[in-house]
Amino acid sequence: MPSEPTPAERNSFDVSEAEIDAALAACDNDTRATIHALLVGQAYLERQISQVRADASAGYRRHRNSGEG
Repeated sequence: MPSEPTPAERNSFDVSEAEIDAALAACDNDTRATIHALLVGQAYLERQISQVRADASAGYRRHRNSGEG
């Protein structure tokens, strides 16, 4: 079995077997519950990103409309 890559060798989308096992264990090894939890987490993060984008855009508009820059 190949060894785990070092952090420098991993990209942001690499997921180790240990991380998968931990996600399953957190949901009592229920695969449907694990998938549900991951999808809920993804939806939450997408909502947060949308809010940050909206806030940043509003700040940009205020700055542009104030005549600065």
